[in-house]
Amino acid sequence: MSQSTTSPHESLPTLDELLGTARVVTLPLHVKFRGVTHREMVLFRGPAGWAEFGPFLEYDDAESARWLAAGVEAGWLGFPSPLRTEVPVNATVPAVSPDRVPAVLERFGPVTAVKVKVAEKGQEPHEDIDRVRAVRRALDAAGLRDAAIRVDANGGWDVPTAVAQLNRLAETGLEYAEQPVMGIDGLAEVRSQLGGAVRIAADESVRKEDDPLKVARAGAADLLVVKVAPLGGVRKALRIVQEAGLPAVVSSALDTSVGISAGVALAAALPELPFACGLGTVSLFREDVVRDALTPRAGVLPVGPVEPDPDLLDRHRASPDREAWWLDRLARCHALLD
Repeated sequence: MSQSTTSPHESLPTLDELLGTARVVTLPLHVKFRGVTHREMVLFRGPAGWAEFGPFLEYDDAESARWLAAGVEAGWLGFPSPLRTEVPVNATVPAVSPDRVPAVLERFGPVTAVKVKVAEKGQEPHEDIDRVRAVRRALDAAGLRDAAIRVDANGGWDVPTAVAQLNRLAETGLEYAEQPVMGIDGLAEVRSQLGGAVRIAADESVRKEDDPLKVARAGAADLLVVKVAPLGGVRKALRIVQEAGLPAVVSSALDTSVGISAGVALAAALPELPFACGLGTVSLFREDVVRDALTPRAGVLPVGPVEPDPDLLDRHRASPDREAWWLDRLARCHALLD
């Protein structure tokens, strides 16, 4: 792999600077999430602190370069001044069977909201209904009757299925449905047919569009889900929320505590934070790179930097072939930054 010695822009670190501290890790998950049981990413350190680069394996270089831009911001610029010292977070329930729901929720402790994954490939619609109802029962049994439930389909339904499923799930008091179908036109159609019965949140229709404000202009969503890495950094995400004029939920992309700290920084910098954030996903990892992992306590996360532990970085170091794969990917994405 070739290494550049000059940066494409004066404010960017050179590739050599990134590679000089880069550590590629692989971390085990408690349950399969997005089809994987281990999460791989690169950690590197800049003058402002540690940063993370972990686009999902199927993403192309152009999309992945935004994740690197977010890491460069974290390591070389740091984050905007916070407006709060802690942020509320939701629990996340993957597409597990109903009997596994209580154990998943137990890892998060008391929370004010739970996000439930639905529309998993290979599963039937009734499995989503059963899972969400199991979450409601588990929350009620834990004395958390006021906790909100939100579902995330990752665009996995078509319009008729989304409308049918969300009408059925409305009985559980859904706070909102995240990206029930792919495409802005599809979101607008689902929102129209539901007639306000369930709020619609846009995720992929924000971070995967060339114009992240298009969904807001089309009136296709009631709120936005914003993630630091896919949008290219905290400052860019803040601008998108401001220009969209819609409420925002800050969420994560299955990050280590290092990546989660960037999401917390975004949530802490938003002028308004009406919804619990989807930043509790470190609880889905069996192990982390930080000794005091950034997991919710009493439903909140503290605002501030985190520091990976050298021993944990060594313990979870990726195999040589995976390390080479990731560093080559980092180099290709670096060449796309401007």
